[in-house]
Amino acid sequence: MNENQRLKMMYLAKIFRDHTDEDHALTMEELIELLRENNISAERKMLYEDIRELKQFGLDIITRKEGRKVYYFLGSREFELAEVKLIIDSVQAAKFISARKSKQLIKKLTGLMSEPQAKDFRRQILLSGRVKTMNESVYYAVDLVHTAIGKNQQISFQYTQWNLQKKMEPRHKGLVYHVSPWYLIWDDEYYYLVAYDSDAGKIKHFRLDKMIRLSILDKKREGKDALKDYDASAYSKQHFGMFGGQKRRVILRCENSFIGIIIDRFGQEVEIYPSGEGHFEAHVDVVVSDQFFGWLVSLGRGVRLIAPESVREDFQSLIRSLED
Repeated sequence: MNENQRLKMMYLAKIFRDHTDEDHALTMEELIELLRENNISAERKMLYEDIRELKQFGLDIITRKEGRKVYYFLGSREFELAEVKLIIDSVQAAKFISARKSKQLIKKLTGLMSEPQAKDFRRQILLSGRVKTMNESVYYAVDLVHTAIGKNQQISFQYTQWNLQKKMEPRHKGLVYHVSPWYLIWDDEYYYLVAYDSDAGKIKHFRLDKMIRLSILDKKREGKDALKDYDASAYSKQHFGMFGGQKRRVILRCENSFIGIIIDRFGQEVEIYPSGEGHFEAHVDVVVSDQFFGWLVSLGRGVRLIAPESVREDFQSLIRSLED
């Protein structure tokens, strides 16, 4: 008996995974031929038994009769086709994953499909035109940060910025940051690290694709009390572009047609109250920044900032400065 013959069941399972799906089924003769191509002999009678055992093992092998022929294919998989496509769409859209790494990941993800499905889907994939990060190490930074969080340890890194030569360079003359990592947030197509800076005594966030030379330190994390009531969802809603600033409760007076925009931004739990004919007020917590003001401007006259007065003055001051 040759070595492949001993692996007959594994090859048969692989044939079902790679070559079959609901739209691409195989007859018994085709199964026998594919096994033969792998130097494995198979008899029809024994193959019926092999398929039965694979079904007992958990493979969802479906039998379908069309006329006088019987076809076999793998039904459900670990990931359904729609789920794989959803993940691939996310990889394509993610700015923090480089174009090269995106192609590598997509190639692996299409391995979760049958070969006919993957062949059809690869024709649809388009990566050009997307803004992708130049820092491929971010792919591994995610893993390192997760490892540090799991081990309850601090990390060190340098933080970068673009210069006029279109190159990334370390900020603050190469300052090495030492922080306690707690959470990773996906916001506006970027990954952000939420960490506690013990030197500054506060929570900070950093964009992962701008972090370089990451290392795990032999020091336990700090800031547990500062983050005990941390709500990742609320944090993302309050920050615009994840830019820092002072957290304030503001009141927005909006035309009723803007309710969808407000809920999309702040969630269904947002506090809203009627405010005259055709309008409502939204009471929301935001981190006040130029990015928040820019978001307001983008909504035009349909949304007005009416309180608090100090935030209104800052907003008006920014508008005046843009006119100078």
